[in-house]
Amino acid sequence: MSLGLQRAAFRMERTLKADPEKQRSQRQPPAHPLSFIVQKPDDRLSHFDLRLELDGVLKSWAVSQGPSLDPEQKRLAVRTEDHVMQSTGLEGSIPKPQVSLDGHGLWDAGHWRPRGDPRDGLRRGLLRFDLDGTRLKGGFALLRLAKTAREKRENWLLVKEGDAYARRSKDGAEQPRSGLSMARTPAQLSADRALGPHGDAETRLPRFVAPQLATLVASPPKGDEWLHEIKYDGYRAIAALGGGRVRIYTRSGQDWTEKFASVARALQKLPVQNALLDGEIVALDKQGRSRFGLLQQGLKGGETPLTYYVFDLLELNGRDLRKEPLIRRKEILEKLLQSPPPGIAYSAHVVGHGDEMFAKSCRMGLEGVVCKRADKPYLSQRTKSWLKAKCSGNDEFVIGGYRVSNKKGRPFASLLLGEYVGKDLHYRGRVGTGFDAALLEELGERLSHLQRKTSPFVDAPRDIGRDARWVEPRLVAQIAYTERTADDRLRHPAYLGLRTDKPAKDVQSQPAKPWRTVTRRTTR
Repeated sequence: MSLGLQRAAFRMERTLKADPEKQRSQRQPPAHPLSFIVQKPDDRLSHFDLRLELDGVLKSWAVSQGPSLDPEQKRLAVRTEDHVMQSTGLEGSIPKPQVSLDGHGLWDAGHWRPRGDPRDGLRRGLLRFDLDGTRLKGGFALLRLAKTAREKRENWLLVKEGDAYARRSKDGAEQPRSGLSMARTPAQLSADRALGPHGDAETRLPRFVAPQLATLVASPPKGDEWLHEIKYDGYRAIAALGGGRVRIYTRSGQDWTEKFASVARALQKLPVQNALLDGEIVALDKQGRSRFGLLQQGLKGGETPLTYYVFDLLELNGRDLRKEPLIRRKEILEKLLQSPPPGIAYSAHVVGHGDEMFAKSCRMGLEGVVCKRADKPYLSQRTKSWLKAKCSGNDEFVIGGYRVSNKKGRPFASLLLGEYVGKDLHYRGRVGTGFDAALLEELGERLSHLQRKTSPFVDAPRDIGRDARWVEPRLVAQIAYTERTADDRLRHPAYLGLRTDKPAKDVQSQPAKPWRTVTRRTTR
């Protein structure tokens, strides 16, 4: 890179790292949507034509190697002559892929929104804007380089901002996404629409995929590279659709289609040949908050309606989407669920502003938030690119025993709870509230068949053991509590229900850590 390009790159980087709040405040929406297109004039050429609608014409640049979603890739963009909009057939609207544009291959099209006055930006040599196209989304900037005596045209740099739509490329070149090649004709671009079938789309039923799990943190991470979603209080569910059939699996792979029959019937109405979805099945109270207790009642034959909040799309019409960035998967999912049948809902997100969303969630009495890196693929394991921050305690615990009740007809006074640290079951406290007569009878019957002589805990207090009855640690209970004490005991716990979707050995201790410590390697 020449000295001039290095200096310009430094100026660009410094500008893009300015205060994001100040940047947002400078965004002024235009009177009407402005169109943009990106064309590939010729497969033999290495540049792409970027054209932005302004004042009745298309401001144009020839971008070397094409626009990149990698903030590290600063593309040389040579300013070319303006194009009259009528000559392109745009006439102020987004071109449809079926329309031929001067015989050029259409690579992308959509709306653009300048930040501040675009005419002033062109005059000063710094034009900042947002794109909303099929391929290109989020913030971009054009920076004019100093003109030398030999140069007849203006040289600019085009760079992507480091927001939720940014993608890092290993080889420095922008990689095609979702099976789209770099130079697609209008007909090809239309055929590759995200919701369309991948060739002869299979109608097979996709196989179960183990879900991606989140790491517990004390507070949400900062930065626009994170998406924040509501944390639901229900059952995690992987749903497979194909060939007119539906299967709903728990996070451990158990087939619970019959238990969630109403959700399965709703999923059959989705307009897909096959799909693999990830989400949470919940029951909502009158305030629209998910409540695990209500969900338990619904599963026991009650009339409580269930809703499947879908937050990820792993496969669609024969195409595996797990390697796609999360933001891309959610874009396709949102289109799929634009008009979902009753019982199915799209789980929306907020880009950045994690602290604000977390505080509001807690004020509304929600469980917390789940924070996800927008640029990461889907991995079937616990990761640091998915984090969770909880407003108050609400976790699973293993039942390792109970205390005998002195009240006639009551099978127990309280349940003794623990969680695993590796292979050892550690005592976490006891819960004696949240039971009605039917629950007491049901749990008493289950516990009577799990009796054992010795404590399953490695550290149960002596005063607890004097009047305790020990049981095999097989049952998992959902417990709400206000906080944990310094010695890891639960304060004010309340029983919510049994979890039969998770083996007891999987109930592992997850101490909350500062998000900066957890994500130190992930965000580099």
